Amino acid sequence: MGPWRRRWQGPGLWGLCCLVLGSWPGLLACPTSCRCSAWRIWCTEPAPGVVSFPRLERSAERDNISDIYIANQRKLESINDNEVGLYIGLRNLTVVDSGLKFVSRQAFLKNINLQYINLSRNKLSSLSKKPFRHLSLSDLILVDNPFKCSCDIMWIKIFQETKFSNAETQDFYCINDNNKRIALMEMQIPNCGLPLANLSSYNLTVLEGNSITVYCDATGVPLPNVSWAFTNLVSNHESDTSKNPASLTIKNVSSKDNGLRISCLAENIVGEDQASVELTVFFAPNITFIESPTSDHHWCIPFTVKGNPKPTLQWFYEGAILNESEYICTKIHVINQSEYHGCLQLDNPTHLNNGAYTLLAKNEYGEDEKRVDAHFMSMPGDGSGPILDPDLYDYETTPNDIGDTTNNSNQITSTGFINTENEDSITVYVVVGIAALVCTGLVIMLIILKFGRHSKFGMKGPSSVISNDDDSASPLHHISNGSNTPSSSEGGPDAVIIGMTKIPVIENPQYFGITNSQLKPDTCGN
Repeated sequence: MGPWRRRWQGPGLWGLCCLVLGSWPGLLACPTSCRCSAWRIWCTEPAPGVVSFPRLERSAERDNISDIYIANQRKLESINDNEVGLYIGLRNLTVVDSGLKFVSRQAFLKNINLQYINLSRNKLSSLSKKPFRHLSLSDLILVDNPFKCSCDIMWIKIFQETKFSNAETQDFYCINDNNKRIALMEMQIPNCGLPLANLSSYNLTVLEGNSITVYCDATGVPLPNVSWAFTNLVSNHESDTSKNPASLTIKNVSSKDNGLRISCLAENIVGEDQASVELTVFFAPNITFIESPTSDHHWCIPFTVKGNPKPTLQWFYEGAILNESEYICTKIHVINQSEYHGCLQLDNPTHLNNGAYTLLAKNEYGEDEKRVDAHFMSMPGDGSGPILDPDLYDYETTPNDIGDTTNNSNQITSTGFINTENEDSITVYVVVGIAALVCTGLVIMLIILKFGRHSKFGMKGPSSVISNDDDSASPLHHISNGSNTPSSSEGGPDAVIIGMTKIPVIENPQYFGITNSQLKPDTCGN
């Protein structure tokens, strides 16, 4: 086991060596006089020195570089276009104690991640603001450069005044025409002033299809150059910046340009200024999208409407105005400039809600309407699905009073729902009444049967006298005289007198064998 263990220690050592050698200049194709790692380039060796900005050949290696440090490179005199821009991930750039004299105006155009730049102790006599104006720098250090006191570096003074305190800017100097060094904060240059841009109007409104012109008046010393800045202007346009004020004319304005921001830029060697305005385009509504209803948490008829000013929305059901309620209403979910995305939301619609729905969008410049057919549930009895209670909906529609589209025959009211409710109530009352009558009848029958059992077919009181054959013509009467009257004790209380003879009546013991439980119904009210 010992030899195997020693044998496997070899690759571990080799791996460590590879990590160490990974920063060797030859492995990363590092420029001469520089050292390179996966994230940093530093060039500090004065011999043989760097003549141009260091460059890695492999793009994959360049993309990971975040720091470049260059010092003691007397032969490095310029930073040109497309040199620093190769390192798109660059955050920190330092070029100090070198022979740097020139920085291209587009040197850092592609380095939008740059946060720190240090160009101290070089040979810069002038420096334009253009290389830095699009960057969000936390630090820009330019001390100990032989700047010439001129308008070219006035922007540095303004930058220092707005960015830092006086204590942090005391080392900035420039050389005047008498070769005298003066503090940058004390530099006074005649005929040198920041530009100022003013627009002819800051309320740029136009009706779709019309044309409009905006003017920009720029002042400053030296006289600034003027340019127009906008993104994705769809309408045809032309500009004239050769005159002051400069002009921009937009022809046959499209509604797609509504909300577009237009800027006038005035720039001279001292600095720059801009003035901006938002283009407002008024246009009639346009329903760009409407679709059959879909079911999510609620049923929804989706739509998209464009219009400026914001259009009013009205729904129609089968040609009649649809009054919205808590069960059916319009919802706007997304607003993008003058575009509105939403839906007509219906809560548990039934077959009574099937039909044609029309959306009317209207503002002061026109109107548009679109129709869609909706089917939520089949009619009752076709076996296609359950029917929910239509009484859930108590909204109603009223006749359409917009334009001449009124269709009185299609007016929808809540009468159908009321009639349905009345019919259901009457049916319930009838059923309950019949059940009550049945129960009452059963109770009465039970009472009759209960008391009839003790009266023996209802024959109570004195015994009935029925004449014999010899006296058949005589009326029935009671005989109570003499010895001819049988004793009331004879034959028992149930005896019947026929003629002068009292005959006992014998009951069938099985006849009244029906019990009370057999006469009672199972339920009362069902």
